[in-house]
Amino acid sequence: MLRDTPIGYGETLDNAHGKGEAEWRVRAKRGTAEHGIALVAIDSSGRWVGTMGGFVPEHETTPILVGVYVAPRCRGRQAGVTDALLDSIEEWARTESNLLMLHVHEDNARARNAYERRGFVQTGHIEPYSLDVSKNELEMIKRL
Repeated sequence: MLRDTPIGYGETLDNAHGKGEAEWRVRAKRGTAEHGIALVAIDSSGRWVGTMGGFVPEHETTPILVGVYVAPRCRGRQAGVTDALLDSIEEWARTESNLLMLHVHEDNARARNAYERRGFVQTGHIEPYSLDVSKNELEMIKRL
């Protein structure tokens, strides 16, 4: 994920490689939290080809889409991986709220286009990108 689309995440590949097993177990457990979800798409050979997660931050009511990745060979409408994962995330999010929010790097046009195709719209709120404050992450939201 980090090698393919580094601007899609708030962590560098070197930083991720430096994490131990205990940290990865903590991260994996977030998907089983009361107000969280983690999904993986697996192809017929057993390889992970996509992932998405969601959670409701403390003191918030709007679920946030996070950890989105689909392998290059599985991208696009025809492959259906993005739509299948996002359908499931949206189904979960409806149990939490009537909205789903995400943040996307301003230079990640491929992701922005995919989200817009799925009905997300920019709110106008921006946040500095954590790894390069000269760049921004755009907030997008979808009514469910």
